[in-house]
Amino acid sequence: MRIVSLHRFPVKALGGESPSSVEVDARGLVGDRALAVVDADGLYAAGKRGSRWRPIEPVLAYAAAMTDDAVVVSHGERTWVAGGAALDAELSGAAGEPLRIVPETPGERPHFDSSPVSLVGTATLDWCRSELGADADPRRLRVNIVVETDEPFVEETWLGSRLSLGGVVLELTKRNERCRVIDLAQNGVEQTTRWLKPLGERRDACVAVYARVVEPGRVSVGDRVALP
Repeated sequence: MRIVSLHRFPVKALGGESPSSVEVDARGLVGDRALAVVDADGLYAAGKRGSRWRPIEPVLAYAAAMTDDAVVVSHGERTWVAGGAALDAELSGAAGEPLRIVPETPGERPHFDSSPVSLVGTATLDWCRSELGADADPRRLRVNIVVETDEPFVEETWLGSRLSLGGVVLELTKRNERCRVIDLAQNGVEQTTRWLKPLGERRDACVAVYARVVEPGRVSVGDRVALP
């Protein structure tokens, strides 16, 4: 097995980037979800509703990428540096309410929905396309790692095991239960799809798995993936 693609989201809920190589520390992919968009009440902007977030879909149309010294947010040909008043004003205008970008606070609950790293196999995506009729674009899942696999949902059989990917070791912890976000136009996918309902009927709405970092290091597209 090999790593097919890597995905990092410097600002939670915004579109992300697909680096060819990335450092992984104890927290996860370095820079992943390090920033978030919050409303006046401190709730995170997202495509769904929960105890910590609320749907503010206009922000999904923006994308973020890391440079050497900043996180740059883009929308079409326009760009802003995250952390500046100009970007906060832009997002606030798009949403019609006050929004601002904030960094994750050390010692407090991370910006992650559940776990620091998520992974899905290519055979799982192929099954979803053929059996559920969804486009199963991996960008909809906002996972960190896409792995080449031959058996649908084989990654679920690795739960509780350790997985070696390049210079990193992960422990796979649990299935990833999906929400309405996977049906939305977001993260570079311009159309909607009908994935969540049939996924709920056939697979308990679960696709992809979560993991924690056991051994930090660097991973790259093309790296070998193996169960130690």
